[in-house]
Amino acid sequence: MRALGIFARAPIPGRVKTRLAEDVGPSTAAELYWQVGRRVVTSVAGSGYRTIIWFTPPAEGAFAREWLDGLGRVELRPQASGALGERLAQAFGRHFADGAARAIIVGTDCPGIERRHVTEAFAALDAHDIVLGPTQGGRAYLIGLREPQPAPFRGVSWTSAAVLAQMTARAAGAGLVPRLLRPLREVDTLQDARVLGLLPGGSNIDGT
Repeated sequence: MRALGIFARAPIPGRVKTRLAEDVGPSTAAELYWQVGRRVVTSVAGSGYRTIIWFTPPAEGAFAREWLDGLGRVELRPQASGALGERLAQAFGRHFADGAARAIIVGTDCPGIERRHVTEAFAALDAHDIVLGPTQGGRAYLIGLREPQPAPFRGVSWTSAAVLAQMTARAAGAGLVPRLLRPLREVDTLQDARVLGLLPGGSNIDGT
């Protein structure tokens, strides 16, 4: 069995896309994330693998279901507590404990991610221990593993632009062979939103 996890945060104004909210306001930023999150789930959920949406905060389950339920054959589960690295490691652990032979987790910040990226990542796991989808800002929109590996998640500064470099270094230190996918642009700033066509004055959404 193959498993796809989707990490999502309930689009509550003031609690998502805070950098973008500095320019467009918390309500507009939350609405934009609402749209991007639905786009990502619709684009990546599909047949051939079990899809679980890991949402946070855990108390916002009803809101998360209103937001993302019905966008395909998906399950919704709350994320564990702790820092992002701990939550990712826990989610991967659950996927493998449930019987997955390969597991991938994607975020909901890159509107350009599509099912073909997930398919490519699963294929790459046949020859690589870990697959990473880098964002243009130095973070990761996709992480794939073929067995539980806590090392890549330890000591990573998740809010910095060094996420990809730190994860790659942690993986290499643990003897893991990584594969990098092509970079995609995430929505983090007003400029990102405009370039991705999410606000007036930008181009079409194409993920680049």
